[in-house]
Amino acid sequence: MSPISTTLRRTGTVVALTTAGVLTAAGAAFAHVTVHPESYAKGATDGLLSFRVPNEEDTASTTKVQIFLPTDHPVVGVLVTPQAGWTAKATTVKLKKPVKTDDGTITDAVSEITWTGGRIRHGEFQDFQVAFGQLPDDVDQLTFKTLQTYSDGKVVRWIEQPQKGQEEPESPAPVLALTAEGAGEEPASAGTGASGSDASSSSSSASSSSGAEESTASAKSSDSTARALGTAGLIVGVLGLLAAAFAVVRVRNTRS
Repeated sequence: MSPISTTLRRTGTVVALTTAGVLTAAGAAFAHVTVHPESYAKGATDGLLSFRVPNEEDTASTTKVQIFLPTDHPVVGVLVTPQAGWTAKATTVKLKKPVKTDDGTITDAVSEITWTGGRIRHGEFQDFQVAFGQLPDDVDQLTFKTLQTYSDGKVVRWIEQPQKGQEEPESPAPVLALTAEGAGEEPASAGTGASGSDASSSSSSASSSSGAEESTASAKSSDSTARALGTAGLIVGVLGLLAAAFAVVRVRNTRS
């Protein structure tokens, strides 16, 4: 086998192994139970959470899903969206510390939701949607431990909590990040009356004018650069043709 063929074969093998590794990693991540969206604002109200449950077994179907909601930082006003083919059962508990809301004081909350009766087959996933009235505002994230039961009796426990700076655990629990509402927003201008309005208008006009000038300068610069690159390309092309012609003439003279 020629050196070129050997090199190409080795390169193809490396590419195939790399691709297989990437696909395996992607498949492993997809196989996890996850919650969507991945984040909400602290204290958010009237929202929707979707728990995505993929089937990772080749010869068995998922027949039961149990999601456990935290009770130390409870999610209040939980409602389950009807899912075709599945029966949902919500379990509530008395809260050790009642939660005060605009609608009154909440003394109990949903601690577990169990879906049964349906099937998630190999190569498929199912989204289980849960509506909430209000999320807690005194914690940075919520962990929803989940149990996934298969038709062959196997139970996968998605209960491990990922830690910052460490590798993802083998069976991570779905985690919802809670962010500070309005974080990063700048306060409004303190200007009032006509002077404040005029200042705002002047600032806006100056900004627009500056932006237009920058845009024009940028366009001119881009045009000059394009022309320079085009000229350089033509020169390189001509030099290439001359070099090729010289090589052909030289070969013919050598043969003669």
